Amino acid sequence: MIDNLPALVAFDRIVRSGSLSAAARELDLSLAVVSKRLAQLEAGLGVRLLQRTTRRQTLTEEGALFHASVVRILAELEAAQALLGQRRETVSGLLRLGAPVDLGRRWIAPIAGDFQRLHPQLDIQLELGDSLADLLDDGLDLAVRVGSLADSSLIARPLADNYRVLCAAPAYLRECGEPQHPAQLAEHRCLLNSDQPRGEWRFSGPDGERVAVKVRGALVSNDGGAVQAWALAGMGIALKSIWDVGDALAAGQLQRILPHYRAPEAPLHALYPHAGHLAPRVRVFVDYLRERLAAAWRWDGAAG
Repeated sequence: MIDNLPALVAFDRIVRSGSLSAAARELDLSLAVVSKRLAQLEAGLGVRLLQRTTRRQTLTEEGALFHASVVRILAELEAAQALLGQRRETVSGLLRLGAPVDLGRRWIAPIAGDFQRLHPQLDIQLELGDSLADLLDDGLDLAVRVGSLADSSLIARPLADNYRVLCAAPAYLRECGEPQHPAQLAEHRCLLNSDQPRGEWRFSGPDGERVAVKVRGALVSNDGGAVQAWALAGMGIALKSIWDVGDALAAGQLQRILPHYRAPEAPLHALYPHAGHLAPRVRVFVDYLRERLAAAWRWDGAAG
């Protein structure tokens, strides 16, 4: 029936306007096109819908019955289009969101809660995990991720600046001393957010110096919160996002190490599978998230 939609519209307009020529004018079509659509509809149905003379047209009995059904069909289609139009502008439904554990708990969860309060027709499901999720396989609408985009099939929208800092508790530095060059990190207790006991930390320093240091994890965890807890407890040196440790640095709970050496930038991004026909709940939430993260940013200077 959908294939015959133009013919149904033409038939309805012919009946309502009283003639083929009037229907053609209202539809902004030629008389030949409107006449052809009516003929195709009658041929497909195998019945005559209209009796036409040079002076007037009248519905056949079959035509009257069919027209009543056509009116209901077109009304339902119009209502469906209106509903979709409203949903395009309404933030509703279920938003499935992924984020790293630390960032998710500290920042994304409160922002998502405030967003849901603003849009009570929306439900939000927040999935926290430090491993990269497959958006399609895991059924996520979007994911917040730290760093560059590895999968080019995903759309990445920048959310906020971010950089990683070397830091340790003052108690650790009093006990073990403070490294003066990244190479000395190999001699220190390092705290790794990883599933491997060894890693390589890369830095760029003054005068374009590039340094890569192989470090051994005195303590290793796949949970960033555990790594931060160890750092706060004076257990070693961690390489953490400023979003995770910025407030602890400002409070003196942690101290920044080697501030003139910077790890590779790792901006925050929102990732989603495609850009076309993005649901309002995704588009509006990403805009809101960007605004909130921009308002929360307070680490323009070198912390610690």
